[in-house]
Formats: sequence, structure tokens, C-alpha cells
Amino acid sequence: MTASTLEARARVAFALTLRRRWADTLYPALKRDYDAAAVERPPATPRDAAPVARALPLYRWFAWCERGAQKMLWRAAAESLPTPPPPAATPVAVEDDAAPALPRWYTDWDIHLQPGGLTAPDAGRLYELGAKLVMLGANDGWEFHRLFVRTAVPARAYRRIVDLGCGFGKSTWPLKEAYPAAEVIGVDLSRPCLDRAAQRAGELGLAVRLRHAGSDATGLPGGSCDLVTATMLVHELPLDVLEATFAEAARILAPGGLLRILDFQRTGDPFRDLAIEEHGARNNEPFMPPMLAADLAAMATRAGLANARWVAFDERGAGRLPTLEWPERAEWHFPWAVLEAEQPS
Repeated sequence: MTASTLEARARVAFALTLRRRWADTLYPALKRDYDAAAVERPPATPRDAAPVARALPLYRWFAWCERGAQKMLWRAAAESLPTPPPPAATPVAVEDDAAPALPRWYTDWDIHLQPGGLTAPDAGRLYELGAKLVMLGANDGWEFHRLFVRTAVPARAYRRIVDLGCGFGKSTWPLKEAYPAAEVIGVDLSRPCLDRAAQRAGELGLAVRLRHAGSDATGLPGGSCDLVTATMLVHELPLDVLEATFAEAARILAPGGLLRILDFQRTGDPFRDLAIEEHGARNNEPFMPPMLAADLAAMATRAGLANARWVAFDERGAGRLPTLEWPERAEWHFPWAVLEAEQPS
């Protein structure tokens, strides 16, 4: 192992350790200080909680460590990126017939603080490596996404499944593995991510379709899909695009078809909700706070879908929970939730 490889691995290890201590030590300490400061007049909303939290000495360290650790992690990941693999023996083509001109809201941000965002030439390979590191080793086999498919997607015979915002394919593989007879289509705006998804699909021997298109304009026939999914997508969309995405999902779903979205929701704890909203700003995800404040179930209903509701999701193993209530946890964690809706029969 070369000195440069050792140094790159050491940087990754340092960034991951800093991220862990931010989550399991700094966040609980800040929460204790906040609870003590707010005991006489507990804030009722994240906006009310903000001045109380920001006045605490630990707050600036909490905020700096979140953004600083993320920057360190991506730099370390970029330095650790392996040599590009040879072409897959069984290549998968990327469909470009619906490819849009990339909108400014998508290209103007280095999303997640990933260098170059999702449009840089190596964005797909870098995102794949960074996504594993950010999950602190708990998602190396994409178990997080398999848990979503096992617990939040009703088991039935699907003819066509569409995975919106598929990225480099991490949310698409489990769908094809679970439903091998279904036609599974991954849709994404990032061509570099789709190129990596195509490479990995060929390596894994998974016969999926990949489309370079927006979640609001897939180019797929109306009423042709039995299941539409999206994981970690809707918090990255402006509200007008989000409304259009629900309309597009409703358009392509067949009667009785299902919509399942895995993302984040407010918990009702003002401090907790402040932390997740501010995560959007510190992680270059500017559309997260508006999404959290919006009523996505109502958006789904306006699009013509029925029985729209959120339920909680516990990524530690339980997966989908029966209501929008999360188990008590001291450490920082995302408030994962599943939005469920269906196309009337």
C-alpha cells in the first residue's frame, strides 16, 4: 500500500469519526443544553426554537462540524476514487429520448457538497463511493434500500416499476432483485450517474432500463406502470417541480397502481425539526426546508391519487412503521418516512 493510499484512507477514517461523534456525542449534548434553556418557555415551532438553539455555545460547533465533516468526507472520497472499471461484459444502454436541458436549480448547486455536483464527469462513481461512506458502513450492500422494498412495497405481481431519481442505481437494484419478472426502469437527470448505473447493472447481470429524464417528465406512456418509487428525491426538488412530479406519477400509474416515496418528514419536536431543516442549508440542499413545510400528501391528492399518507420508517431494521411516530433515539438521525398513495381503480 502506497503512502498516498494510506493518507487517503486516514482522511476518510478521520472524517467518518468526526461525523460519528457529531451524531452520537455533540448532538445529544446540544439537545440537553437546549432542553435546559427552553424549560420555562418551550418553543412550539422550529422557527421559535432557532434563537434558543443558536444562542447556545455548542451550537456553532454543531453547525461547523456538520458542514465541515461533509466537506472532508467528499474530499477524501474523491482522493480515494479507484481507477474506472473496464466496460461491463453485458452493457446496459441509457435511453436519451426524453433527455431535458438541465435546469438551473439542478446545476447551480454542488448537491450534498459533492464536488462538481451530479453533473461532473465522474459524478456517478464519486456519488456511489460517497453514499456508502455517508451511511457509515451500514449500507455497503444497499441494505437500506432493500429494507424499503421489503417493508414499504406491498408484495404483488408488478408488470412495470419506475424508480424516480435512481442516481447510480442503488434504489433500483433491490426492486429488480425482489421482482425479477417486472420491467424495472430507473429515471434520473444526471447522465454521469446513469452511466454508472448502466455499468453496475451490467456487472450485476440485472436487466433494467435506464432513462435520462426528469421525474416530472419521464416520457413513459400514460397508465403503463404498476409501481412508482422515489428514495431521497423529493427533498431535492423545488416545490413546482415536486407538484409536477406527483402529476407525472399519477399520469403513468395504471388503475390500482401504487406510489411509494421514502424521504424525510417533520417529527413535531421543534429542536429536532430545526436540526433537519438547517441540515438542508449546511448540506447544499436548499429545497429541503420548503419540502418539509409543504403538505406532500395534499399534493398527491391534487394529482388525483388516493389514500395519501405518511408513515415513519426506522432504518435500523424495522423499516416501515404503522404510523408517523418514531422510536426515541438520543443520537442525530434522519426522520425517515414513507409517503403512500395509490391510483384509484
